[in-house]
Amino acid sequence: MSFNIRLSARLLLMTAVMSLALSVASGPADPRSRIKDIADFEGVRDNMLVGYGLVVGLKGTGDKLGSSVFTKESLIGMLARLGVNTRGAGVSTKNVAAVMVTGTLPPFARQGSRVDISVSALGDSTSLLGGTLLVTPMIGADGEVYAVGQGQLAVGGFEAQGQGETITKGVPTSGRIASGAIIEREVPFDFAGMQSFRLALRNPDFTTARRIAAAVNKRLGPNAATPLDPGTVQVDLAHANGRNIVAAIGDIEQLEVTPDLPARVVIDEQTGVIVMGDRVRISTVAIAQGNLTIRVTETPQVSQPNPLSNTGETVTVPRTTIEIDEDRSRQLGVLSEGVSLQELVNGLNSLGVGPRDMISILQAIKAAGAVHAEIEVM
Repeated sequence: MSFNIRLSARLLLMTAVMSLALSVASGPADPRSRIKDIADFEGVRDNMLVGYGLVVGLKGTGDKLGSSVFTKESLIGMLARLGVNTRGAGVSTKNVAAVMVTGTLPPFARQGSRVDISVSALGDSTSLLGGTLLVTPMIGADGEVYAVGQGQLAVGGFEAQGQGETITKGVPTSGRIASGAIIEREVPFDFAGMQSFRLALRNPDFTTARRIAAAVNKRLGPNAATPLDPGTVQVDLAHANGRNIVAAIGDIEQLEVTPDLPARVVIDEQTGVIVMGDRVRISTVAIAQGNLTIRVTETPQVSQPNPLSNTGETVTVPRTTIEIDEDRSRQLGVLSEGVSLQELVNGLNSLGVGPRDMISILQAIKAAGAVHAEIEVM
């Protein structure tokens, strides 16, 4: 019985070792992505919409009509269209605010469908909480009306104030209306009559464009796809073998390729964020990092005369402590040629380098010509 248990334990151990060896030998998984995740189809795009309107029903947090002339004129014009003449009368209200309405028209959106819209105050309104957007035409880049928005605003922020303190959370002068706009006009696009289309890469690259064309040609046949430039691949639908164009494009967007990324280091000096690609390499370089820190501490003491003494006076005696830190523990470090991203990070971390100092070190290595990557400072 014990022999069988020992034999089973040995078999399990050998199986685990072989599995570990196979996983190490196989290396990391191939970072493949679908074409739909790295490229856009020509013509399949959103369209920006914008409109100007009025929000009513505010609780005294609207625009001041004396300073916001456009709000007053818009209110008078709206009432005139509804049959109420207020020209020449003293219109005074704090419950109305002029707003800008923005939204996005999705591709192939049809008449009658709804889209979300965002509403932002244009004047000196302090809050849009509880407001209702009146009918607002929303136009596209060509000046045509594509949607009409109206509805109750959902405002995430609020403001509360008293005589001694004011609390503001979020942005109370902007809100959102879910499904608040109805599409009135469609964007014309002859999708079914297309004989060819183009794929626009979101990150243009010669190698990635060639790989996409190769994947499409493998699916549809030779010469079906041709890379025109680093950011464009043209696909001829004549090789779709009579299939529906939607089905053909659906098959193409599911194809997987491995994007080729350039060696790049992105630095945000304001926040100290550093992002490095896995292809960043450096030549052999020695790095020494250290700062001279001088700390001066003042701890004055009070000297008083003895009790019931008629001589002497109370004085303040200065006490100064000076500390000097030369960072002697930080030594010169050597990074070998062709090290990987992980080795570079480990080497800099071993020197006790923080994000701020790491930015200066990377820029210094780049100035020395030892970084084989592009450094982009945001």
